[in-house]
Amino acid sequence: MDSDNFRPSRRQFLGVFTGIATVAAAPVYSKTFGFLRQAGDIRRIRMYSQRTGESIDTIYYANGKYIPEVMAEISYFMRDWRQNAVKDYDPRNLDILAASSQKMDTDEPYLMISGYRTPRTNRMLRGAAQNSYHMQAMAADVRLRGRSVNQIAGAAKSCNGGGVGTYARSNFVHMDCGPIRTWRG
Repeated sequence: MDSDNFRPSRRQFLGVFTGIATVAAAPVYSKTFGFLRQAGDIRRIRMYSQRTGESIDTIYYANGKYIPEVMAEISYFMRDWRQNAVKDYDPRNLDILAASSQKMDTDEPYLMISGYRTPRTNRMLRGAAQNSYHMQAMAADVRLRGRSVNQIAGAAKSCNGGGVGTYARSNFVHMDCGPIRTWRG
């Protein structure tokens, strides 16, 4: 074929255009969702709370949608236990937590240290950010027995899904679905 006289068909041209448009329109969370899609796009979360004694091990997304009843259970689990206040938990942060867990190739449940926080609870906590994503039910502070904070933070950072704070002295990692940024506490 002579490359100087190559003229793509309309179908080839539209195929290239569609591919470019798809990449240009890809969401910020594309790496997180893409990684989860590789697993058949069934999303599962495993966590426990020493504060309440509760645990959760559930599939929260299947067949292309979040499961409302399960999301309600997760929101209750992630509640501000100090005030017994519940707010709808942002599923995008669950996706970051689930993708991070898969990237670390672990079935171990996260120890959930802090999920949703009321403004009152947030003010009580020394060093908490004044505009914390915890108050919007968009953040979680977690740890794993079998992984270091650096391993957990590395997996979360590779998702490019939001903020990742590494708190080595306190032995936990903060993950949120706000803007992409990193810090050490």
